[in-house]
Amino acid sequence: MKKSDIELSDKEFELFQKMVFKEIGISLGNTKKFLVKNRLYKQLVSFNLNSYSDYYRLVQINKLEKTNMLNIITTNETYFFRESSHFDFLEEEILPQNKKLRVWSAACSVGAEAYSIAMILENSGIKYEIIGSDINTEVVQKATVGLYPLKWMDKISDDYTQKYCLRGKGKHEGWFLVDRLLLDNMKFETRNLMQRHKDLGLFDVVFLRNVLIYFNDETKELILNNVLSNLKVGGYIIISLTEHIQDIEKYNIKKVHNSIFQKEK
Repeated sequence: MKKSDIELSDKEFELFQKMVFKEIGISLGNTKKFLVKNRLYKQLVSFNLNSYSDYYRLVQINKLEKTNMLNIITTNETYFFRESSHFDFLEEEILPQNKKLRVWSAACSVGAEAYSIAMILENSGIKYEIIGSDINTEVVQKATVGLYPLKWMDKISDDYTQKYCLRGKGKHEGWFLVDRLLLDNMKFETRNLMQRHKDLGLFDVVFLRNVLIYFNDETKELILNNVLSNLKVGGYIIISLTEHIQDIEKYNIKKVHNSIFQKEK
């Protein structure tokens, strides 16, 4: 049998579902079976394994490969200035009210969201600090480097492109590097949102986008309470346009705009 013919059985998928939930709290719905099969297939080839059960046994005893597996499964689509209305709100509503800002990109992936925020704040001349975090160790490393395919520049305005994007040459042709100037006020870290992070301090704005859709109701509540403990009273939490927060009163937040909430106490 060719490895390309290897199927991921329902029982094997259930094993990975349980492991992912136990390790990082993400609930993989049954619709994610095809995604898991495709993303883990390369690992079967890499280790010359003949079944997903063999790979499951490997990650049980190999801590490094377990981390790698979680990274592979949790890598999400991202791009600069995704859901532009949120960045418009930051620039038009939040910025005029503040002389300095601390912003947390709480699921930063490869950093496009955090750098989009940084371009706006740097351009405004305001004092700022941005923390980008993700549970995926691999994407945090990529975010720190800040090197992206040239086609990703299409989502960035010409003004910001000229100011903050450096086109690669030679071996980096076809790529661009975000100006290191922005990193003077930024930091990327590996963080698990299922835990509280008092050491991060308080933020004026938290971007928590494309996170809640991966969790069950109980874990969503845990994550929201954890993240909101790092948000100042009067500060804003921003979720994805496709996400919802049920019973917002119990979190002491009020809706001020589509998918944007303000902490009341």
